[in-house]
Amino acid sequence: MRGMNDTPSQAPSAQADATARSPARKVEVGEGSDGQRIDNFLISELKGVPRTLVYRILRSGEVRINGGRARPSDRVHAGDLVRVPPLRLPQPAGQAVAGAHLTRALESAILYEDDHLLVVNKPAGLAVHGGSGISLGLIETLRQARADARFLELVHRLDRDTSGCIVVAKKRSALLALQRQLRGDADDDGMGKVYLALVKGRWKGGHHRIEAPLLKNTLSSGERMVRVSREGKASVTLFDVTERFADCSLVQATLLTGRTHQIRVHCQHAGHPIAGDAKYGDEDFNRAIRQRGLKRMFLHAWRLDFSHPADERAMRIEAPPEAALQKLLETLRHEAPETRAGRAVP
Repeated sequence: MRGMNDTPSQAPSAQADATARSPARKVEVGEGSDGQRIDNFLISELKGVPRTLVYRILRSGEVRINGGRARPSDRVHAGDLVRVPPLRLPQPAGQAVAGAHLTRALESAILYEDDHLLVVNKPAGLAVHGGSGISLGLIETLRQARADARFLELVHRLDRDTSGCIVVAKKRSALLALQRQLRGDADDDGMGKVYLALVKGRWKGGHHRIEAPLLKNTLSSGERMVRVSREGKASVTLFDVTERFADCSLVQATLLTGRTHQIRVHCQHAGHPIAGDAKYGDEDFNRAIRQRGLKRMFLHAWRLDFSHPADERAMRIEAPPEAALQKLLETLRHEAPETRAGRAVP
């Protein structure tokens, strides 16, 4: 989609380098936030505060729920009192403004919408939210484009370099209902998430279940890295090989858990890293596949299955891969006769 890399314009301000300190305060959790994670509650409550700062005050123990120290994974309930510590915040240089091309492109990428939610086919290269040096993401752009909307919140996230289906709730009740589906156990009928990935090598067999616990680390540079570790959290991904090519395979990856970088690390662990993955991939393979035209990581959130938050009807939303990914697959099919291991995916 053209215009996705528009540089946001900035409103000038003479206060750009100034800082302001907010006092400590206690916030009572309302009915609409019942069951929400404390990190997400704070992000919603502290509009404009960088996410990095929210997690910093949580790690420091300065945030309290009913007097007890809060961890990022703790959940708040209606009537809880949350202590928000004093915060020293930089005065913003001005709100980033989405370009017209980006706004139009996102609106045209909406796959489904009703009064409760919308689903967008997010392009690769666009962050889902601002922060960590990114002034503007998908959710901020949608809020600017729909200034009259009273509520727009991300139900889940995608990596910046991953394209495909992402759900935005238009009501607090929809957000909570969909997040409950996301938190379901692996054997529950929760939200089903199926991705398409092009991986290195001819992956033998048709179906694979990767169970490998994942541990998240933050390097001194601030970069997040995830690795397989017995000390990590339980993580399960199902892989189905749909096509094999000369030196790579197209797979469907179904998440049974939702850990950071789960599919990418499980592919690496299986010996079949994802094409174009600069963090967990294979440099030689990435170079070879780039020469065939791939300019991004080949990981696409292809399908979502969930129950509608209002009436519980079964929903299935599919996001077609962008033209560049489909063109690459056609190139690979013509290089040599492919071996089909299942249903080809559009």
